[in-house]
Amino acid sequence: MVKLTEFFVRNRVAVIFVTLFLLLYGYYSLKKTPIDAIPDLSDVQVIIYSKWIGQVPQVIEDQLTYPLVTNMMGVPRVKTVRGYSVPNYSLVFIIFEDGTDLYWARSRVLEKLATIRGQLPRDADIQLGPDATGVGWVYQYALVSRSRTLDELWALQNFYIKYALLAVPDVAEVASVGGYEKEFRVQVKPEKLYQYGISLRDLYSALRKTNVEVGGKYVELNERE
Repeated sequence: MVKLTEFFVRNRVAVIFVTLFLLLYGYYSLKKTPIDAIPDLSDVQVIIYSKWIGQVPQVIEDQLTYPLVTNMMGVPRVKTVRGYSVPNYSLVFIIFEDGTDLYWARSRVLEKLATIRGQLPRDADIQLGPDATGVGWVYQYALVSRSRTLDELWALQNFYIKYALLAVPDVAEVASVGGYEKEFRVQVKPEKLYQYGISLRDLYSALRKTNVEVGGKYVELNERE
């Protein structure tokens, strides 16, 4: 202890410079160190969200969830794969090893999806979950009105408010829950089909053609439209 004190006394200038350097470096490190109110301790995960309307959980499990889970287990650096099947929907959670870059993981999952897409149902809508972590849920709100119906509130949320919030920087997803989605139903009367000689296939074909949108433009000929 005495020798250490003598060293500091004899090298006062060097000690002062070292102390100042440590103070400046500590201040710089404090300013550059990221500080979060809620530290992100969640796993590196990629979610595959699938929608297959009109199917029961058992069919979704056999034809959609199970093939996705078994194939995703072969993706590099995958630690765990969990799958859940509910009516009309399938969720597959792919957990990667700690330290894996999220964007690298998403690209590997997309590559695997492209290779197995032919093995999955054609009419199933399969997409990746939002580019966000497990602690990314920051806000929840509800639309309440005494003068608007639930389908009007659903349209207001999904066609106006949703896109306005998605335009905010760093917002990865706006998930809508509830409300009534506008839809058109066709009630088939078998006796009328038999009366006019129309089959169900003809009816389906006619309905499909009425929902096709095509482009059009003016044709100019001899300076006339």
